[in-house]
Amino acid sequence: MTDLCKEINKFGKGIGNETRYRIVQALLKGRKTVGELTAIVKLTQPAVSQHLKTLRECGIVTDERRGQEVFYTVNTEHTLHLLKSLLSDMQKPKAVLKRT
Repeated sequence: MTDLCKEINKFGKGIGNETRYRIVQALLKGRKTVGELTAIVKLTQPAVSQHLKTLRECGIVTDERRGQEVFYTVNTEHTLHLLKSLLSDMQKPKAVLKRT
């Protein structure tokens, strides 16, 4: 499996869950704390934290500690790079198999 395939697989795992996708949607509007995300997705803090952990591991979100609060944002640089790489790979000419 190529590195791009592995990265796309991780990305899919990250947003392949409805709750994680809703968290990403909320973060696309700006950085948020776990408490803010909890209110938006209507889940408990531990559940949201677990989803954020998965999103961080997949490279989809980043976190920044400010005092006692942690702010989460979408890792747009990583996501755009990944999607551009995928698009570039899809646009490469493919070999045509001839039937004999």
